Amino acid sequence: MESISMARFDARLPKEQKEFFEYAAALSGFKTLTEFILYSVREKAKSIIEEHDRILASKKDQEIFFNAILNPPTPNENLKKAAANYIEKTK
Repeated sequence: MESISMARFDARLPKEQKEFFEYAAALSGFKTLTEFILYSVREKAKSIIEEHDRILASKKDQEIFFNAILNPPTPNENLKKAAANYIEKTK
């Protein structure tokens, strides 16, 4: 069986904030405050990472698109034949 490495995370926060989080955890049906916090932080982290990846993909897509417009490749034989065929049919 594979062993899972565990790490500890401690945080100090004002009593009012802890009570606020405990109330939210109870309303959400979590058994413990730790369970609620870990779930909430994981969801927020996933959201941040997805947004970051979406931005990077968008920037990469922009680079590819504008590079293709500014530096178009030369037409290959199939494209030349298709263009000639289109011109012939539209006469």
